[in-house]
Amino acid sequence: MTTRRAIAVSGGLALVVLAVWYAQRPGGYGSGETNLATLTIPDLTEAQATGKALFDGNCAACHGANAAGSDQGPPLVHRIYEPGHHGDMAFVLAARQGVRAHHWHFGNMPAVEGVTDEDVAKITAYVRALQRANGIN
Repeated sequence: MTTRRAIAVSGGLALVVLAVWYAQRPGGYGSGETNLATLTIPDLTEAQATGKALFDGNCAACHGANAAGSDQGPPLVHRIYEPGHHGDMAFVLAARQGVRAHHWHFGNMPAVEGVTDEDVAKITAYVRALQRANGIN
């Protein structure tokens, strides 16, 4: 039983080490790295342009210009935020309630005061346009 337990603990530790390495490698989920030189900015519809203005006023301080990330928060133009992993409602809930840190090393995200669900829908439309233009569907 002791040998089995030692193997299980060793295996679990190896998985944790692997997960930390994966998250911190360049371009990994935890790295915060975005290649700004290759970020494609699409032509925006009127609704998406409104979302950009709302993003710039409420989100860019942490998530960076064009959602490319900063030293305060992760890029939203990143595969971790693709619609199949973080649906549009995740953006609404993040703004309403904040988010406990789980993919990145920036710490918890506080709720965003004064932003309505309608505002977040417009912001999300802008972020989704950026994502599509950069191959994140």
